[in-house]
Amino acid sequence: MKKLDEQDLLDLKKDIDEAKTKKSELIGQKNALMTQLNNDWGCKTVEEAQKKLKTMGAEIEDIEDKIEKGVADLQEKYNVE
Repeated sequence: MKKLDEQDLLDLKKDIDEAKTKKSELIGQKNALMTQLNNDWGCKTVEEAQKKLKTMGAEIEDIEDKIEKGVADLQEKYNVE
């Protein structure tokens, strides 16, 4: 294995410092998104949000079906297409 010289160690330190900064930024973004998820949708975890999304998807499908049926009924009643 290659022995590290002073420049290699300085480069490694720089890489480590940049990784620490990036990690802190990502943690801050995650916290902000989780707060927004809670405030906007009342979900405290990603799992809760996934369940809510599934439920909302089913509700949307139900509403779309009702709209399609209503449109078909109107077209039939008023003999339009």
